[in-house]
Amino acid sequence: MSKPASNRRDFLTGRSVRTAIESAGSQLADEIVRTDRPSRGPTLMLRTTAMACDFDVMMNADGPTAQLEAASAALELVHELEQQLSIYRDDSELSQLNRRAFNERVTVDIELFDLLERARSISDHTGGAFDPASGALIRLWQRCRSEDRIPTPDEIEKTLAISGVSNVSFDKNSHEIWFNRPGIEFNLGAIGKGYAVERAGERLHAQGVSNWLVHGGRSSIRAAGTHAGHDGWPVGLQNPLIPDKPFATILLKNVALATSGTAVQWFRHRGRRYGHILDVRTGWPVETLLSVSVIAPDSATADALSTAFFVLGVEKSLQCCDNLPDSVGAIFFPLPKHGQTLEPILHNVSPEIWFPG
Repeated sequence: MSKPASNRRDFLTGRSVRTAIESAGSQLADEIVRTDRPSRGPTLMLRTTAMACDFDVMMNADGPTAQLEAASAALELVHELEQQLSIYRDDSELSQLNRRAFNERVTVDIELFDLLERARSISDHTGGAFDPASGALIRLWQRCRSEDRIPTPDEIEKTLAISGVSNVSFDKNSHEIWFNRPGIEFNLGAIGKGYAVERAGERLHAQGVSNWLVHGGRSSIRAAGTHAGHDGWPVGLQNPLIPDKPFATILLKNVALATSGTAVQWFRHRGRRYGHILDVRTGWPVETLLSVSVIAPDSATADALSTAFFVLGVEKSLQCCDNLPDSVGAIFFPLPKHGQTLEPILHNVSPEIWFPG
C-alpha cells in the first residue's frame, strides 16, 4: 500500500538529506550490482513504494542538481499510474472499466487505451501466452490459495470461458472498450510495473536527465545513458536457484530488462509446489523454466514478454522472439538435469554486455 500523500510528497520533493540519499543509493547499488566487472560508482537514489514493491530512481552522483527534482516527479507519476491501473482499488480507472464494460462501451483515457491495445498486440504475438484479460483466472487462484486448496477442473474450465483478450473489443477512433461476455476482467500484473518504469523514465528524459536507472521491484528495469565510466549501467542478474547470489552482470544502455520466475512467489499444496505464473491458455501454473530475463526497447514489452517466454519455454520463445517487430534478447535458465550445473541460454544478447560470474 502506498504511503500517505503528504509524507510521500515531503520525501519526493527532496527534503531528505543528500548524504542519506547517497548512502541509500550505494546500498541499493550493492544489491543490484555485485560483481567487479563492471563496477558501480557513486550513486544517488530516490525510492517510493507502489504496486506492492519498491520503485527506485538511481542517478550519477555528479549529475545536475535538478535531477533530484526530476526523480521526485518520476516517482510521483508511478503513484498516479497505480491509482489508474490497480484492480485492488475500486475507484481506479481499470476497476471501473472491468465493472462497466460488459453493459456499455466505456471511453478510456488515451494512454490507458494505448497500453491495453499494446497488451493485446503482445498477446497476439505470443499466441496468448501473455493475456491482459485473465483477471478472472488470477482471481480464482488467489481465492483457492487463501482457502488452502487448488481449483477443480470444473472451476478452471468455467473461468477460462470468461478469460481472454479475444473477448474484448477496441474502437481506436473513440477510444472505447467493451467486453463481449460477462465476467471478463483486465489484470495488468504482468505488464503494469514495466509500464510504470517506462513512464517514469520518460518523465526523467522530458526533464533533461540523461543518465539514470529506474526499477520496480528489481524485476523490471530501464536504464539510460552511462554510469561510472561504463557505456551503460551494470545490473546484476540473480541466480534463480539461489536468489541472493548473483549469476552475472549485464550492462544496460537505453534498453529495458525484465525477469520472470517462481523462485520467490510460490505455494505448496499436499506436497506439490505451485508457482504464481499461470499458463492462461490452460488455467494452470507452469514450471517450464527456472527464470527468463528479456531485454527489449521498453519496459512494458520486456515485462510482458518475460511472462510469456516463461510460459512458452525455450524453443517456442526463440521462434516468437525472432518474429517480433522489435529487437528482443532473452536469457533462459532451464531446469538443470540431475548432476548438471546451471547453464543459461542466451539469445540476441551481445557478449559485450554480458559478464558472467
